[in-house]
Amino acid sequence: MKVRKIPAAGVLLSVLAGLLSICVLVQEPNAGYIADKKTYLADVSGLLKKQFPANRTVTIVCHGHSVPAGYFKTPVVDTFNAYPHLLHKGLKNCFPFAVINVIVTAISGETSERGAARFEKDVLLHNPDVVTIDYALNDREIGLERTKTSLVFMIGKAKAKGIKIILLTPTGDMNARLDDPKDPLNKQAELIRGLAKEQHIGLVDSLAVFQSYVKGGGQLQDLMSQWNHPNRKGHDLVAEKLLDWFPK
Repeated sequence: MKVRKIPAAGVLLSVLAGLLSICVLVQEPNAGYIADKKTYLADVSGLLKKQFPANRTVTIVCHGHSVPAGYFKTPVVDTFNAYPHLLHKGLKNCFPFAVINVIVTAISGETSERGAARFEKDVLLHNPDVVTIDYALNDREIGLERTKTSLVFMIGKAKAKGIKIILLTPTGDMNARLDDPKDPLNKQAELIRGLAKEQHIGLVDSLAVFQSYVKGGGQLQDLMSQWNHPNRKGHDLVAEKLLDWFPK
């Protein structure tokens, strides 16, 4: 039997081609991924665990519209039952030695375009460790393209300073069709999920939590103080998901 000899160069090229194909297969699934909850804020949790005199103030900024601003049944602002305060309280329960400053820079009625315009002077000025961004309910007014431009701008500015970001999909809206993928609320949520994957940052999928509650037999109004603002029960659901990002 005659054995065919392959030139050394041909063998090398074949090996390299094989390795390249393996690399592509390994990397392709990770081309877009949401940050890992176990590690993304591990450094922040490390700071929260430190005791005096080795500790320092950890700053979290909650940026967005009326929901993080604490609006319940307009014009009532129920600050201490809104998720930024619940997050603060939950973190203190988990990290008793921590000095935590949770700052709310949210403005009712605002879209992410306006939020982006004031991001440096109102958010980055505080030198936060973590920023949450929640604009999707109102961003239906400006559409997906303008929303993405604004969110990418804010994410880029925060990343440039080493600040960790958590995007939030919208909470419920009693005028939306939560079971219709084409509803603008669901479209906004899809955009935000996609951005979290593209940017490898944190995500709290508030809308999915609200949808899961309804699919489980609950009524959306159980979670709402009015048609577009969650009540304490709704805010609790969001706060719980935010707390999941801080490893204990």
